[in-house]
Amino acid sequence: MPQIQLTPAERREHRANAHHLDPVVLIGGDGLTPAVQKEVNAALNAHGLIKVRVFGDDRAAREAMYQQLATDLNAAPIQHIGKLLVLWRPIPPKEKTVDEDRKPGPRDVKVLKFSKRGGQRPEVKQLRVLGNQRLTPGGQIKRAKPKQKSVKKRQAD
Repeated sequence: MPQIQLTPAERREHRANAHHLDPVVLIGGDGLTPAVQKEVNAALNAHGLIKVRVFGDDRAAREAMYQQLATDLNAAPIQHIGKLLVLWRPIPPKEKTVDEDRKPGPRDVKVLKFSKRGGQRPEVKQLRVLGNQRLTPGGQIKRAKPKQKSVKKRQAD
């Protein structure tokens, strides 16, 4: 697969975004093995923009690894500075599976209870609201009532 070609402006933007990133894949003395390529591919699928650190002193070997990763994984080479390689590939869209039987799960909610005196801090309570519950404006948890059936439907069951 050919590597992705970027304009200099796009490459500059990705370099700026990668500045604060830490390396997610480390290439050791064995070099570019299939297992390393698999990890780089997984990291590109998860993050899109990654840094790879190479623990080798040979600059030509690092440059060859850089180009090989870019071509084999269909990624854009962003930057090769020292022992760091920066690669980018668009994150593939995730497939959503819809399960009709699934209900909403619990969620943690912070409730602030303000004091009647002005100078005190509000009291913070951490509450867990389940799928069949709701939170009132006063900070109370109410359980949802079962949906009422009509008289005719109750007789039919």
